[in-house]
Amino acid sequence: MSGTLEKKCVHVAVGVIFGSDGRILLAKRPDHLHMGGRWEFPGGKVEDGESIQQAMSRELREELAIDVVQMDKLIEVRHDYGEKQVFLDTWCVTEFSGEPQGVEGQELAWVSARELSNYHFPDANQPIVEAVQAKLLH
Repeated sequence: MSGTLEKKCVHVAVGVIFGSDGRILLAKRPDHLHMGGRWEFPGGKVEDGESIQQAMSRELREELAIDVVQMDKLIEVRHDYGEKQVFLDTWCVTEFSGEPQGVEGQELAWVSARELSNYHFPDANQPIVEAVQAKLLH
């Protein structure tokens, strides 16, 4: 293996955000980004020196103008897209303050766990969809 460059693994804080009615918030990825045009659970890259809680709070404040009050671990997903690897550190955000809005112009949708199957997600998100459905649709 000598001589090959190792791909950097991007650590991502992913929030499965639950509304008071039990529906889940999705955001549509901007077309110009990797996997653009697909739906995702909001979140973003964990910066050096940040805890997962700090990263989640920062990302959701920047993207959605909400503040995380309560979050619980859901699942960890590692996925290799070829050009990059991602580590999705996924948490259920069960309580937040503020009213979610697409701060960066992204389209948002509140959907039921059952409806998640109707949305086109990046490949790495499929285990998250399955984990959410298993948790809620038992």
